[in-house]
Amino acid sequence: MARLGVNIDHVATLRQARGGTDPDPLAAAVLVELAGADGLVVHLREDRRHIQDRDLQLLREITRTKLDLEMAADETMAKIALAVKPDLVTLVPEKRQELTTEGGLDVSGHRDRIEHMVQLLHNGGIPVSLFIEPDLQQVKAAHKVSADFVELHTGRYANATRSKEADAEFEAIAQAAKLAYKLGMGVNAGHGLNYRNVKRLTHIPEIVEYNIGHSIVARAVFVGLPQAVKEMKALLG
Repeated sequence: MARLGVNIDHVATLRQARGGTDPDPLAAAVLVELAGADGLVVHLREDRRHIQDRDLQLLREITRTKLDLEMAADETMAKIALAVKPDLVTLVPEKRQELTTEGGLDVSGHRDRIEHMVQLLHNGGIPVSLFIEPDLQQVKAAHKVSADFVELHTGRYANATRSKEADAEFEAIAQAAKLAYKLGMGVNAGHGLNYRNVKRLTHIPEIVEYNIGHSIVARAVFVGLPQAVKEMKALLG
C-alpha cells in the first residue's frame, strides 16, 4: 500500500488570511496522523505566506510519523533545516508571485548549486528528495547529484482535460518512476492530485508515497479532516 503524506500548508493559509491563530496547523497535524496519514508535509516559503518558523519547530516536536520539509534550494533555508532536522527535505523551485509551486526543479540546469545543497543536508544526516518533472533527463540529473528520492510533479497529468493528454502524462510519470527506481532512488509523487485522479497512479508500483494537500483540506471543509484523510488513504489502498 502506498504511503500518504498530507500537506497542511493550506490550513496555515486559512489562518494567515485573518492573521489570527485559527485554524491551527498543529491541531491539523494531530488529526491527520490519528486518521492514518503516513507523514506530514510543510513548505516553509521564503516569504512565509503560510507556514511560519514557529509552526515548523513545534511540528518537529509533535510529529510521530514523518516530517517532510519542502523548501527552496538556498543556504538560508538549509540552515533552518539543519537546525530543525526534519525526516526528509524536498527541494522545490520557488517564485514569489506564484500561487503554488509551478513545475519541477531544473536539476540538470543548476547541477552545481543543487549538488552543494544535497551535500550540505546529507552532512547533517538529512535525506533529500528533489521535486522534478517526470522527465528522464531530470531523473538522471537527480541521481548524479546523489538525491535519495525524487518527487515527480503530477501537475500536467492532474490538469489534463483530454484523455489522450492524460494518457501521455501518465506514461511519462510511469517511465520516470521506473528509471528512478532502477537508479536506486525512492519515488514520491504529488501536485494537483485529488480523489478523482489519484487512483490511476496507484497502478505505477514504483511510486511509494503520494503528497497531497489542497484536495484533502478542501474536502475537509465538508466532511472533516479525519474523514477526508481516511477517504484518500482508502483510494491509495
